[in-house]
Amino acid sequence: MTTLAQVLEVMDVLDGYATGEDVAALLRRADLDVTVTPVAEGTGKTDFVQVRVPGTNGKTAGGAAPTLGIVGRLGGIGARPAKVGMVSDGDGAIAALAAALKLGVMARRGDRLVGDVIIGTHVCPNAPMIPHDPVPFMGPPVAMTTMNRMEVHPEMDAVVAIDTTRGNRIVNHKGIAVTPTIKDGYVLPVSEGLLSVYERVCGIPPVVLALSNYDVTPYGNGLFHINSIVQVATATEQPVVGVAITAQTIVAGSATGASQPGDIALAAGFAIETAKDFGSGTLAFYDAGQFQRALDLYGSLRHMREQGR
Repeated sequence: MTTLAQVLEVMDVLDGYATGEDVAALLRRADLDVTVTPVAEGTGKTDFVQVRVPGTNGKTAGGAAPTLGIVGRLGGIGARPAKVGMVSDGDGAIAALAAALKLGVMARRGDRLVGDVIIGTHVCPNAPMIPHDPVPFMGPPVAMTTMNRMEVHPEMDAVVAIDTTRGNRIVNHKGIAVTPTIKDGYVLPVSEGLLSVYERVCGIPPVVLALSNYDVTPYGNGLFHINSIVQVATATEQPVVGVAITAQTIVAGSATGASQPGDIALAAGFAIETAKDFGSGTLAFYDAGQFQRALDLYGSLRHMREQGR
C-alpha cells in the first residue's frame, strides 16, 4: 500500500490560496463524509475539516471496534503575504488529508477497516509566523484551545497526531519519528505495537522523538515546547502519539519548497496501518495495567493538561 499518489493530489490542491471547501471537493470524490467549519477569531481565521470513515464494526455501524483519530497538526499551509507558496508546516495537514483520501479509495474498492477513523485538521493559507528557537514557528491562526476543540472528536479512542518537526536538534533523521504515548499528563513508554508498525512501514529501525513534560502542557504557559505535536493530549484523556515528519537539517516550519512527498507519505501510511491494527484490536497504545499501577503509586497528572497556577 502506498499513499504517495494521494499525497500528491492533496499537495496540488493545497498549493495556493486553498480553502476547506477545495479540500472537501477532492475528498468527496472518494465518497467520503466531510464537514467544513470556518472559524474566525481575533488573530485570524481558518477552515476546519473533519472526515469520518466508517468501519465494518465501528461505532457508525453500531459496532464495538475502537475509533482511531488522525489529527493533522499545523499552524498553516501558508504564511502569506510574508512567504509565497506552501510552507513546511503544512505537511501535517497534507499527511492527514492524504490518509483520509486513501481510506476513501480503499473503502470504495472493498477494503474497509474494522473500526471507524476520524480525521481532523485545518486549512489556512495565511497563518502568522512567531519567534522560536532554533527557527521561527508558524503560529496558529486561532487559539490552540479552539484548534483542539475542533480537531479532537469525543469518539476518538486514541489519537495519532501528525506534525512537521524539522526545526529541532533532537532528531537528525529524514523521514518520520514517533513519540512516546501521552495519556492524561503522563509520558508513557513507547508503544511496542507502534514500533512494529514503524518498522514495516519505513523498513528501518524505529526513530523516536524525545519529549519533555513541558510538551504535554498547554501552549501559552511560557514553557518551551518542541512544537504542537502532542497539544491534542491537553484536550483528551485518551492516549495520544505524535508522528513527526523530520529532516537531517534544521528546517523552519515557515520555509517554502521544503515539503518532501515521500516523507509525508510515510506519515500517512503509518497512520493508516495504525488504524488497521488498532481498530481490529491487535495494537495497544499503552499497557493499561502499568498505567493503573502508576496512578496507584503517584496519582493523577491530569493537572498537566491545564494552564497551571
